[in-house]
Amino acid sequence: MYDAYLTKLVEDGELPGGVLHIQHKGVSIFEKAYGSYLNRYEEEQPIQQDTLFDVASLTKIMVTLPAILKLVDQSQIKLDDPIQVYIPAFKHKNVTIYHALTHTTGLPADLGRIKRNQPQDILQLIVEKDLIEEPGTKTEYSDLGMIMLGHLVERVSGMKLEDFATENLLKPWGLTQTMFHPKNQTNIASTEKVNGTYVQGEVHDEKAYHLGGAGGSAGVFSTAKDVARFGHLWLYPHKQDVLSPALMKKAATHFFNNRGLGFEVWSGEGNELSCGRRWSEGSFGHTGFTGTSLWVDQQEELVVALLTNVVHYGRNHNMRQIRPELHSLIHESLI
Repeated sequence: MYDAYLTKLVEDGELPGGVLHIQHKGVSIFEKAYGSYLNRYEEEQPIQQDTLFDVASLTKIMVTLPAILKLVDQSQIKLDDPIQVYIPAFKHKNVTIYHALTHTTGLPADLGRIKRNQPQDILQLIVEKDLIEEPGTKTEYSDLGMIMLGHLVERVSGMKLEDFATENLLKPWGLTQTMFHPKNQTNIASTEKVNGTYVQGEVHDEKAYHLGGAGGSAGVFSTAKDVARFGHLWLYPHKQDVLSPALMKKAATHFFNNRGLGFEVWSGEGNELSCGRRWSEGSFGHTGFTGTSLWVDQQEELVVALLTNVVHYGRNHNMRQIRPELHSLIHESLI
């Protein structure tokens, strides 16, 4: 059912391709690659199960969130600490780490159109931004707060975000195919064509690009198997010892407007999330602009990682409809 759906999406040109990985009750039960892409030389390459994808905003949950939680575990920071304590240039003294993780900082969603070929001091632009809401009062999904958290990790740890994450999280968790700055440039799904050339092996997000390729909101490349493995860790936090299981459970708990810490969390109310309405209350996950997603249903012990490069065809696509339809088909066929 879901396999045929994805196959048809590729055949109809709605997706260039992707990789779907499904785990149920702790066991991988399905993994398949679909379609192809054009590399930077415009040569057609088949998507394989081990193809790396730019996971875009999955960076927020795969690196930035656990990096913050690691510092909390180490008693170096607290969730209710103002960001300004660690980044004095950030002028909003009432905006806390918790606000950034729950997307309730009051900051705008983005910086406006940032162009790849026009260098920008992204951090400076963010610290100068005015709030559009009182902190803690409204949910506004924002890259800006997460970028500040990535910078905060660097200020507190004295390490680059990518180095801190690799040494303290990714390697200990066994996520060997999850990385910033991939060195092997061959088996990586290209994203969008920019200035006449497909972006391949470099971060698609313009802000992360100007941050050197790694930021708190984007920059990670991974495989579907590794993204699913990451979801498995959060489904069974007691089976790992990198982070406090209690803190991981807290992060994946609904707080406000279908949001937890970093994650979206389905409360059973409000607008449909990208997992669709069949998924159990308490299901949590995230999406990425390039066409990626991870969803975890705690009640049914279901983990679904979908990695695509839908922006290969441009930014006018149907991913908002595709994701809930696909996840509903998966849930219906398994539960």
